Amino acid sequence: MADSLVIVESPAKAKTIGKYLGSKYIVKASMGHVRDLPKSQIGVEVENDFNPKYITIRGKGSVLKELKDASKKVKKVYLAADPDREGEAIAWHLAHALDLDESQNLRVVFNEITKSAVKDAFKSPRKINMDLVNAQQARRILDRLVGYKISPLLWKKVKKGLSAGRVQSVAVKIILDRENEINDFIPEEYWTITAKLAIKNAAFEAKFLKLNGAKKELGNQQEVNEILSFIQDASFEVGEVKERERQRHPSAPFTTSSLQQEAARKLGFRAAKTMSVAQQLYEGVELGKEGTVGLITYMRTDSTRISETAQEEAKEYIAGKYGSDFVPESPRQYSKKKGANAQDAHEAIRPTSILREPESMKPFLSRDQLRLYKLIWERFVASQMASAVLDTLSVDIIAGPTVFRATGSKVRFPGFMKVYVEGNDDGTTEEEKFLPELHKGDVLTKQDIEPKQHFTQPPPRYTEARLVRTLEELGIGRPSTYAPTLETIQKRGYVAIEEKKFVPTELGELVIEQMEQFFPEILNVEFTANMEEDLDHVEEGSEDWVKVLAEFYESFEKRLEVAEEEMKEIEIEDEVSDEICEKCGKPLVYKLGRFGKFLACSGFPDCRNTKPIVKDIGVACPKCKEGHVVERRSKKGRVFYGCDRYPECDFVSWDKPSLKPCPNCSSLMVEKKSKRGIKLQCTACDHMEMVEEQDENED
Repeated sequence: MADSLVIVESPAKAKTIGKYLGSKYIVKASMGHVRDLPKSQIGVEVENDFNPKYITIRGKGSVLKELKDASKKVKKVYLAADPDREGEAIAWHLAHALDLDESQNLRVVFNEITKSAVKDAFKSPRKINMDLVNAQQARRILDRLVGYKISPLLWKKVKKGLSAGRVQSVAVKIILDRENEINDFIPEEYWTITAKLAIKNAAFEAKFLKLNGAKKELGNQQEVNEILSFIQDASFEVGEVKERERQRHPSAPFTTSSLQQEAARKLGFRAAKTMSVAQQLYEGVELGKEGTVGLITYMRTDSTRISETAQEEAKEYIAGKYGSDFVPESPRQYSKKKGANAQDAHEAIRPTSILREPESMKPFLSRDQLRLYKLIWERFVASQMASAVLDTLSVDIIAGPTVFRATGSKVRFPGFMKVYVEGNDDGTTEEEKFLPELHKGDVLTKQDIEPKQHFTQPPPRYTEARLVRTLEELGIGRPSTYAPTLETIQKRGYVAIEEKKFVPTELGELVIEQMEQFFPEILNVEFTANMEEDLDHVEEGSEDWVKVLAEFYESFEKRLEVAEEEMKEIEIEDEVSDEICEKCGKPLVYKLGRFGKFLACSGFPDCRNTKPIVKDIGVACPKCKEGHVVERRSKKGRVFYGCDRYPECDFVSWDKPSLKPCPNCSSLMVEKKSKRGIKLQCTACDHMEMVEEQDENED
C-alpha cells in the first residue's frame, strides 16, 4: 500500500512523476486551481482587510472529493504544483480544501521533471511559502477589483459585455498610442546614391557618404543632381582601407519573454501556443525505453542563470562535438535583468540534458514540440559557446570632391554561430558581404551610378513578439501574464490582428478614451510597473499585501465615484455595408471579431447569418479558370487562399498565389518567405526566384 499522496496540476505531470517515485506514492492531478473567487460577485470584503471569499470552482467538486478520499488513506500528502506564485497558491488552496496541517513540510518543488531532480526534491520538502501565496492573492484581488468595479460602468455607459483589466488596458493603450504615431507620421524624403564598381572583373557596391570631407545627407533631387555632376567625369580611386576584428557574442539562454519573441519570429508561433507546447515539453514526453522525461526546465522565468552542473555538461558536449576552440575561456554568466526579481529563483529555460539532441528526439515529438525543443536546445548550446570573430572591412573610395564607402565582413571563426543566431523583428539576418581585395590607390571601373529616392517610414505596428518585448521592458506584467494578456485583448474585441500585427478597434479606442479620462492610473505605465514591483516585494516578504491593496484602493474608490457621476453614455453604431443578407433580406453590417472584421446580419438576434469579408488578390483561379482567388481566414484566424466559387471549386492554398506565372512551365507560382526575403516558387516544377523589393516610396 502507498504511504504518500502527491498532488500536481496536470495528468501529464502526474504520469511522469508517478514513474519516478514508485509504488509507495500515489500521484494525482488537481487539474489546476480548485478554489477561486466567485464569478457571480466581487468576492472580496474590502472593509475587512480585503478578505477574499473563495469557493470551489464549478466542476471541481468531484476532483476534490477524489483527492480527499485519497488523502485519508495515506500517512503523508505532498503538494508538488509548479515552482512559482501560481503553483504556491494552488498548493495553499489544496491544503485548505483537504484540511492539511500547514505547519508541516508539505510543499515539494522542482525546476525540471527528471528522475534525479524529482527524487532530490522529495528529500527536502518545505512549508508553504505564504509570501508567495500573498503575492498571488494580492494580484488576483487587485485584478478582481479593477475588473469587477470598472466593467459594470462600461456595460452601462458604452456596451454590454465589456470589461476592463489592469494589465490588458495598458497593452491596448500601447497599441493605440502606436497607431496614433503612425497616423500622425509625416514622411520625409531622402536619397541614396549607389556606385556599382569593379576591379579585375570583381564587382561590388559603394554608397555616397561625404562631400568636401564632411558627411552629407541627401534630402532632394537637386542635391543629388549636384553630386552626380561632381562625379560624372571623375575617376573612382581607393582611399583609406580599414580592417578590424569584431567579436560577436551569443545571446543569453531563454527567459519566458525571449522564448515567446523568438518562437514568434522563427516559428511563427503565437505566445499562447509557445507556452502550451513548452508546458508539454516541461511536463514530460514518452521517450521509448527511457520512459517519460521532462525535456526542458520550468518555462516561466525571468532569469538567465544556469546551474553549474548544466554548464559543465554543456562544456564537455561542446568540446567533444565542435572542439576546444568553441569552448569559452570561462563559463558564461549572463547579467540579471533589473527589477526581474519576481521569477529569478528559477534557472533560464534550457534542455534538461544537452545530450538529448533534437535529431534523436524526432521519433518521440510532434512537429511543433520538435521545432520548439530544437530552438531551446540550440539557444542554450550557443549561449555556452565561444564568441564569433568577424573581419570587417571599410573602404573609402574617392571620386572628385566626394567619398563613397564600401563595407564588407567575413566570418573568421564562427564560434556560437555554428549552432544558432538570434532572429530580429524584421526577419532579416546578418549575411557575409565579401569585397574584392582592395589597396590604397587602386583605380576602379565605374559600371553604373544609381540614385534612389526613399521616404522615411512610420514606426511599425506591434507584432506579438514586439509587444511582449515592450511589456517586459516597461515592467508590465510577468512571465505568466504575457500570453493570456494578448489573448484577452483580442477576445474582447479591443484589438484585431491584421497581417500578424495588432490594430486597435473602434471599441478599443472608446474604452481607452473612457479609461484615460476617469482611471488614468490604470493606464499609466509607470504606475502599473510600480505595482508589479510592489507585488515582487510582497513575494520577498518586505511588503504587506493588505497595505499594497489599501494604498491602491484609496484613490481608485474616489475615481469610481466620479466616473459613476460623470461618464457619459456612448452609442456605438455598426457600419452598414452595401451587401444584403441572403437569408432575410436585411442589410449586412461590419462587426469586429478577434481575427478582424466580418459581416453579420443587422437583424440579429432574429437572423444570425454571418459571412467573412473576402479580399480578391487579383489572381484567376488556377484550377477552374472561372473564379478568382480570394483571401480567407480559417476558424483559428490563419490566412489562406481559395477560389471564390467554393464549394463548386475546391482550390485552396496556405501560400499566397502570385499574379506572375512560372517562366519555365506557365504554372502557378506562390509566395514563400525565406531568410533573404520573399521568393516565388512554382507549384509544378523546380523554378524559384526572389521577389524584387519595391522602392520604399512605391505603394
